[in-house]
Amino acid sequence: MTKNTLFKGKTVIHPDFLEFETFIKSIPQRFPNEGECIYKGRNEIRVFKEKGVEFVVKSYKRPNIINRFIYDFIRSSKAERSYLYAIRIAEAGIGTPTPVAFINNQHGILFDDSYFISLKSVCPYSLKDLYQRSFDRHTEILQAIGRTTARFHQHGFLHTDYSPANIMFDDSKETIRVDIIDLNRMSFGKVSLKAGCKDFNRIPAQGDIQDILGGAYAQARGFDPAVCIQAIKRYREIESR
Repeated sequence: MTKNTLFKGKTVIHPDFLEFETFIKSIPQRFPNEGECIYKGRNEIRVFKEKGVEFVVKSYKRPNIINRFIYDFIRSSKAERSYLYAIRIAEAGIGTPTPVAFINNQHGILFDDSYFISLKSVCPYSLKDLYQRSFDRHTEILQAIGRTTARFHQHGFLHTDYSPANIMFDDSKETIRVDIIDLNRMSFGKVSLKAGCKDFNRIPAQGDIQDILGGAYAQARGFDPAVCIQAIKRYREIESR
């Protein structure tokens, strides 16, 4: 762990990326006006390039006063959780952008804002793209996502915001790569058939998407495909009401 000399708080940099320490520590100052913004909502995501390496930085804005206290004394910040969970997932052999660092800033004695830094994913598409355009390997892509989700659950990981935007893929090579992102909202423990199928409830129904995902997921976990597909569709209907 290294201390951020520009802001009060905590900065943790993965040992593999200590050569970028100066750049990482400068992120809170540089973030508002530099880099390429690729998403802006409650939180903001920017891409930075340093020494020929592309980094994705997610800025988590200042939480409410209660959570500012909680993140200081009780619970890890969203940025810290994203970093620690990404390490766990990568160690399990499941695709996710390489975690680089996190920064927690303080204002006075209270938590202020935080940043999670990772390498840019090699996956150029998200599952959202599959709803908006056609892919020659449509079925293979969905099967790869279903199998990756099964491995994710078999390792005891449950993503509580498993939406199309958080599932990335690269179909340019023989083996399709799948990356799972936005990891700060997760739970851990044994994932049952019911919990696993419910985790698909943020994925919209369109064409054969649920059938292919559910079939591949069930086969990888040794479940009855018909039961899984039916459950996935039922949980999606409930979520959509």
